[in-house]
Amino acid sequence: MNDSELPLFPPIEPYRSGMLPVDELHTLYWEECGNPQGEPVLFLHGGPGGGCTPKQRRFFDPAHYRIVLFDQRGAGRSTPLGEYRNNTTQLLVADIERLRDMLGIERWLVFGGSWGSTLALAYGQTHPERCLGFVLRGIFLCTQAEIDWFINGIQWFFPEVHAEFASPIPEEERGDLLQAYAKRLFCDDRAVTVAAARTWSRYEGRCLFLQPDAEAVEDFSSDVVSLGIGRLEAHYFLHQGFFSDDQLIRNVDCIRHLPAVIVQGRYDVVCPPLSAYRLHQAWPQAKFHMIPDAGHAGYEPGTAAALVAATEQFKARRCFD
Repeated sequence: MNDSELPLFPPIEPYRSGMLPVDELHTLYWEECGNPQGEPVLFLHGGPGGGCTPKQRRFFDPAHYRIVLFDQRGAGRSTPLGEYRNNTTQLLVADIERLRDMLGIERWLVFGGSWGSTLALAYGQTHPERCLGFVLRGIFLCTQAEIDWFINGIQWFFPEVHAEFASPIPEEERGDLLQAYAKRLFCDDRAVTVAAARTWSRYEGRCLFLQPDAEAVEDFSSDVVSLGIGRLEAHYFLHQGFFSDDQLIRNVDCIRHLPAVIVQGRYDVVCPPLSAYRLHQAWPQAKFHMIPDAGHAGYEPGTAAALVAATEQFKARRCFD
């Protein structure tokens, strides 16, 4: 679908941006768009390692919202690209607080899809006093079952795509594709790393939409996107997201009092609907929208419409009456 046909707000440019050093290794890109005096909203991108894009600014009414986006450690325009050292969920949560403090924001709405939903939940459960509420899409709880699904289960729906993902790995190593890819993604041979990252990222990109989207595959095959996605997804998967078992479900009580909207594609193969269902079962106070004709991507018409409706309803507080 052409971007102009999506139910999003018109394209906008940042009114302010910069680079924020967070330690001796990592420096983060950040930007602000919309209304400088508006209600603050934080956009958390997916991946890990995906980076933020101009289209992500368009889920929010720029006349109402002060829209903050940033590239997480090792992603997008943050440096160094694809760096997995000093890169944990706890550090990302601390980075969000550092950014909030730097921008002088007291509380903000937190919006995240896919891994962004994971990080939104982790941040909210650590700092509920800083959150106005949540808009969450394509829920990923970073459990071992979900990681196993991503590495192996997708083949039940995309067998040819999974075969292409496995094909560079020798037969004797295919019993543990995650470890096999990790060996290549974190080796000293840059050519091997780049090739493995591109294959990994392309695997995900081909499964995002209900209907094939050539632009998404091309984007996920680019060096910048693939190096962040490939290395950081493998890194976080190897460590189960740096969470204890089912942590994000067990700690829902920390944010139960805050308003939330959950949007999930019925045919999401990357982050299957069971995770969103489990989250809603644990958090029935959250509004839950299952989009009947959507996969994983935030830019399918039904999903985009539901996300924009959520930010509009949150703006008016209508959906929480």
